[in-house]
Amino acid sequence: MTDRIEVAATELRPLLEEFIIWARDNAPESDPELVGPAALWHRLAFSQDLGTWKRADLRNLLLDRMPKVVEDPDAAADGMLPAVDAYLTFLSQTGRLTEGSDSLSDLQAELDDVEDDFVELMEDLLDAEGDDDDEEEEIGDLGDFEPFADALADLDTIRLRPDSELATAAREVPLIAQARDLALWVGSGRRVGEDTLLSDDEVAEALTAVGLPRPETEGSLAEAVPQLWNVWNLAVDLEFLEPGDANTVGVQDDTSEWPFDDDEDVLDAWMLGLHSVDYGDPELADEDLTMALAGLTRGVLVRLLLGGGSRDLAELGQELSEAAAELDELGADAWEAAGDPLAGALAWLTGYGMVEITGQTVSLTPLGTEGVVHLVDDSDIEVDARPAIESMSAHELLALSAELPEEDADAEFADWMRLREPGKAAEELLEAAAQDESDALIRVQAASVVGTLGEAAIPAWQEALKQSSLRPYAATHLSQLQVEGAPEPTQDDTHWLILDMWTISAGLGRSEFIGSLRDIGPELLNNLLEVIWKIPHAHVEELLDLISQVHPDKQVAKAARRALFKARSNS
Repeated sequence: MTDRIEVAATELRPLLEEFIIWARDNAPESDPELVGPAALWHRLAFSQDLGTWKRADLRNLLLDRMPKVVEDPDAAADGMLPAVDAYLTFLSQTGRLTEGSDSLSDLQAELDDVEDDFVELMEDLLDAEGDDDDEEEEIGDLGDFEPFADALADLDTIRLRPDSELATAAREVPLIAQARDLALWVGSGRRVGEDTLLSDDEVAEALTAVGLPRPETEGSLAEAVPQLWNVWNLAVDLEFLEPGDANTVGVQDDTSEWPFDDDEDVLDAWMLGLHSVDYGDPELADEDLTMALAGLTRGVLVRLLLGGGSRDLAELGQELSEAAAELDELGADAWEAAGDPLAGALAWLTGYGMVEITGQTVSLTPLGTEGVVHLVDDSDIEVDARPAIESMSAHELLALSAELPEEDADAEFADWMRLREPGKAAEELLEAAAQDESDALIRVQAASVVGTLGEAAIPAWQEALKQSSLRPYAATHLSQLQVEGAPEPTQDDTHWLILDMWTISAGLGRSEFIGSLRDIGPELLNNLLEVIWKIPHAHVEELLDLISQVHPDKQVAKAARRALFKARSNS
């Protein structure tokens, strides 16, 4: 078998080298390295002729043979099928796909058909590799969000408050003010020690500057003030403090300006310190006991979110106590040793503006809801969180709706429109659509919605005529509304609309894109390619390149390459 592999590999080598050169210009996004194993096993198991490819053989190669020999399932799941597609296209375009083969379009259709099964097989291989490592994996701590992923995904839509409201709350956060005061006390170029950052005398001064009480201790004062060091670390997180040369640390120039005037600057700073929630976890004398309660503060946050924003303190404490005991054999001992483990966590969260306590109930604040949603997102867990309708900008609405099912998107638009006069809504939507000329999906969505507003949208459409990316839509709708003096849509306008549609279908995947091209028909498509390259559309070159690679009709692919050359020469 080894000899057969060596012979087949020798036969393949010149062809693969030529493919690699071809791919640089014709399929730069494909990974030629992934083609080698597939081409080799095709030669060994299915066809002595390197240019003979059949749909059935392709299916068996990908679903039966490759899972047994692939070395990197993750890379294969992402890139194997696009690479094989590029290789088959190369064989076809260079005349190497023999007459005995199925057509390129049939082979590409087979790639589409097996895609889901192939990816699933690669994922199974990854899961199997993961199972082998299970014993080496560490058990998550109390702040691990993964066990709650399904429950978080099932939550009703969470409405986030406007930035202006959140920024107002962030300006009042006590811990950020303390971090600012500490940084200002540090000043510029303060030398820090190696064993303890500050001497006991300096610690006493820092406690006064921050407004923290000085503890009674017989030992080193620096070792008895964990809260001060948490505020110090927060000041570093917030970029109020930065390390200097030769064991020095200094205050950043704009620290004294906190709370900042600009809402965006305020929220950016607050987000920099968001991960400081971990500083609320208990710190015990025994390191193992401390680790048994790691993540407690995040555990509070996720349970509050799942509880609709509020929980009874006693019930929350009991649940976390049981979770600690279940996760770690020292969990129960650690909980008892900490006395009141929730006290420090809730004190930090309150100080960072994320929770408030009323009687025996602890609740997320709007700032806390914003923060925990960001932490969940950082963990790559999905949660349905959206801006409050009344504060959602037109661009936020359009961007959000692009990711929602049609029914949900329609509901969002309806709720948003109820808060505005139709003319004003049209103006805001079209202004949002004009922000990024390369975003065809946002543009099409905006035009579609504004198109339902009838005569109320006429002033907005007339203003949109001034924007090159919106003019085709504006001219079309004004013509439909029979507005006197409105320009008639031109052929260039029609071509722009076609390019927008192609851009969107290309974003949905190769099958969708090829389907949209087939709907046009090769003759009309060839006619379009003769002229559409002239349109100064953001994606025209990218689309022409894609057509040249994926269209099964050789004449169309050739026409697309000619058009691409003209477009590049014209740019």
